[in-house]
Order: sequence, then C-alpha cells, then structure tokens
Amino acid sequence: MTDQTTSLAAVTTPDAENSVSQRILSGAWSSAEFRIGFFVFVFMVLIALFYPLFSSIDPIAMDVRARMTPPLFLGEGWSWRHPLGTDQLGRDMLMRCLVGLRYSLLIGLATVLLMLAVGCMVGLFAGYRGGLTDTVLMRITDAQLSIPMIILAIAILGVARPTIPAIILVLGLSGWPVYARVMRSVILAERNKEYVRGATVLGASDLRIMFLLLLPICLPPIVFVAVLDVARMMIFEAVLGFLGLGVQPPTPTFGNIIADGRKYLVNAWWIATMPGIFLLVTLLSLNLMGAALERARNRIYGGLE
Repeated sequence: MTDQTTSLAAVTTPDAENSVSQRILSGAWSSAEFRIGFFVFVFMVLIALFYPLFSSIDPIAMDVRARMTPPLFLGEGWSWRHPLGTDQLGRDMLMRCLVGLRYSLLIGLATVLLMLAVGCMVGLFAGYRGGLTDTVLMRITDAQLSIPMIILAIAILGVARPTIPAIILVLGLSGWPVYARVMRSVILAERNKEYVRGATVLGASDLRIMFLLLLPICLPPIVFVAVLDVARMMIFEAVLGFLGLGVQPPTPTFGNIIADGRKYLVNAWWIATMPGIFLLVTLLSLNLMGAALERARNRIYGGLE
C-alpha cells in the first residue's frame, strides 16, 4: 500500500507541469509593464487598507461648512485636511474613494474566487466524467450563459437587499460558465494522457485523479487569466452601484459616489472624477498584469519558450 501511494504521488506531481506556472510568472515578471502594474496595484491596496486605519476622518461624517471644497491642486479654497476636496455634504473625497476601493477590491476578488470555484468544479466533473454528466452540466452552463448579467442582477438584487454577499453571488453566477467551459476543454485534452492512465493502473480513484492530479495541473493557467476578470468584476460592481443596485448609501462605493457627483459636474466636477481616477488606476494596473501573464502563457503553450 505504501509503495502504491508513493508511486501515485510521483505521478501526481509532474515536474514539467509544475515548472509551467513558474515559467509563466517569470516570463511575465521580465516585462516592465507587469512590474509597473504589480507595484501600482500593491500601492493602491496598501493605502486602501491602512490609510483609513490611521486617519481620524470619517468617510460618512458630514460638514456642511466645508461642502464642495476643491482639491488642493486647484490652488483656490483648498484645505490640507481634504487634499482631494469634499462632496456636496462636506464629506472627505480621499477617504470616501479609499473606502470605495476597499469594497470594490473585496467584491472583485471574492467574485472571481466564486467563479473559479464553481466553474472549475463543473468543468472538471463534466470533462472527466463525460457522457450524461457532461451533457447535463453543459446544458446548465448554456442556460446560465443565456441570462444577461444585468437581468440577473435586477431579478436578485431587486428582491433581496443589495448586500455585499448578494452582489458577489449575482456577479459570480454571471461569470462561472466561462471557467466551466475552459476547464472542461482542458480536462478533455488531459484525461487520456499517459500520466492519467498510469494513475488509473495504480488504483487511484476518480476523485483522487481529478483533485490531486488534473486540477493542480489545469488550474494555474486559468488563475493567471482570472486576473483580468478581477478588473471586469470591479467595473460591474461600479455599474451596479451607479444604477442603485450596489451597496447602499451612506456606505461609499465608486458607483454611488459617481452617481451622486454627476449632479454637480459643473460646480464640483471632482466629486464624480476622483473615484473614476482611483478606479482607472486600479483597473489599469490589473490589466497590465493580466495582459503580461496572458502573453507569457501564450508564448509557453505556443512553444515559443
């Protein structure tokens, strides 16, 4: 029994496949755009996490006397206490944007994790089992793909209160079929290879082969591509907030800040612009990293490296 377990462990950890993830990462890191995106993203995450902890400013505290204070770079009527100005109720824009970035990152990352978990499990079982299991799971996937995200959001968030778990659920349900299809196609290509047959001969169960052999090999390239989906989910979260289907005020999010600020574009344009700039910088950093990872992955799987 011990010899069989040892032999199976050797089969389930192919060095060539483990090195692929490292090669993708090193190939991406060698590009300047990945490093720029990485450091910008880390900076944005750190200030969003720690600046509100050390600041005495409340993002929802109103100060009517300081309403519509302009940012300090405009050079007229600005205040050191509010370097990015204040909104129509005197709330600090810097603090509100950082708290909004927190929620946006939380929802974006959690949504992609949910999409990965559900999609990869469905694709793994459909691709490996085949037959009736594959047919049923893929028809469910097709049915889910036929429902537009905004319709699903209105249906769920219109009935339930738009809380963070509800928003994550809505966005996750709209995106997992893509991962299911990608995982299924990869599993279909891998399940008949020699190392899978070797594990079967050694007596490994189907679950052991799926979760200890196929999943670790097929998951890393999909995870790298999922970086781009974090940016996409952050955009969807902002859109839902703008439509009033996101986290409800007074909690600041990018969507509801921009929605409130559009009424004051003439007199206080920074209310709607500042959260847009924070969102733009964060999304740009994620897209730089995701594009570099995808190019490195394509080079390796295309046989160019």
